[in-house]
Amino acid sequence: MVITGVGIGRSMAYGEVLCMAPALHEPEDSPRAVSVLAEDAKKAVKNALNEVNKDLNHRASEALEAKDEGTRKAAPIMQALAQMAIDPALISAIESGIDKGKTAERATWEGFAQFEDMLRNLGGYMAERAGDLHDVGQRVIASLIGVEAPGVPESDSPFVLVAKDLSPADTASLDLSKVQAIVTLDGGPTSHTAILARARGIVAVVGAHDASQLKNHQIVVVDAVNGHVISSPSEEEIAHVKESRERLSRARELRGLPGSTKDGHLIPLLANVGKPSDAVTAHEYGAEGVGLFRTEFLFIGNEQPPSIEEQTESYTELLSQFEGKKVVIRLLDAGADKPLPFLTPEDEPNPALGLRGLRTLRQHMDVLDGQLEALSRADAVTNADLWVMAPMVSDEHEAAYFVKLGKSKGLKKVGIMAEVPSIALVAEEVAQ
Repeated sequence: MVITGVGIGRSMAYGEVLCMAPALHEPEDSPRAVSVLAEDAKKAVKNALNEVNKDLNHRASEALEAKDEGTRKAAPIMQALAQMAIDPALISAIESGIDKGKTAERATWEGFAQFEDMLRNLGGYMAERAGDLHDVGQRVIASLIGVEAPGVPESDSPFVLVAKDLSPADTASLDLSKVQAIVTLDGGPTSHTAILARARGIVAVVGAHDASQLKNHQIVVVDAVNGHVISSPSEEEIAHVKESRERLSRARELRGLPGSTKDGHLIPLLANVGKPSDAVTAHEYGAEGVGLFRTEFLFIGNEQPPSIEEQTESYTELLSQFEGKKVVIRLLDAGADKPLPFLTPEDEPNPALGLRGLRTLRQHMDVLDGQLEALSRADAVTNADLWVMAPMVSDEHEAAYFVKLGKSKGLKKVGIMAEVPSIALVAEEVAQ
């Protein structure tokens, strides 16, 4: 039998199935015992919510101290879930149920369900957060009734974990020496299970609804490349997985070696980096430098541009990790899908190709000069081979302007990103 879902990653695994314990049963909708006062029920709920909040924050702190980047990425997710547990609107909804005579656990179930439905109705990315909220509710109810919350099963031997879904806390704490792969019935490519599995390098297939048919101790192949889970695989299928994993293992042995063709022509393997901390992962995968570092992360979400000092600190952090290696940094590209309140005009008729990139920066010389000054300062205190380029340049005049400006700031290698159609028509002039 082949079960289809969404594959996460580009690898394969096989092993014996272990199914995660089912979720807690829905509490009965029966009246609260007369002997249990509403205030006592509310107090019990608040204690349980605070306990879950404390536990998730503790797990987040542990994740931050983890060695692998994938686990560290779980920290802010768990911190957000911890805040969900003490959300005033959620508490109010639960207390409203208690005031209507419901038990603490039933009111909690209904309160969480109300907010889960709200998220599902929003659709897309927000809909996939409903599962995260449900997990928080399960933990609170487990605390109220004095049982362990459903979690990852323990095993002395490697296994393939099958679950309805996994919480960020569960995914972050998976023992990768035991868990060969994960298969979930729910979730999609943007679910936290998928995001964290991808970050931790775990073979996974999510949204595999028919995986409910799998039983403990069945042997399965998990093919993330094709999004397939194969139950009772043939010897040939298992051999294919082994061969695939051996190829992957051999490829990992090449990490750190110069990239080249078979005849020895060097082709450096450069990483695409979104923030300085990504450099750690780039090094783990053997990157020989940075082919593109986008500076938008410093600006997006802010009401004002970052200071020169803040930018210098971030650029220095990145450059210092690639001593003697090429690092290409692109200046801020604001506009279109990346509007900034302090930079992007709301009435721009052509946000994709009009006032965008370098043209926007020229309208805000304080931002342009600030970036170049920060890059120059960072370059002066590090030994990376820094290349700086401007985004969305449309002709040779803009290119010449930027090169002259960049070099006036002391930058040695200044150029442009060729991404606008008009650049193709004047490529020869730009190259000169």
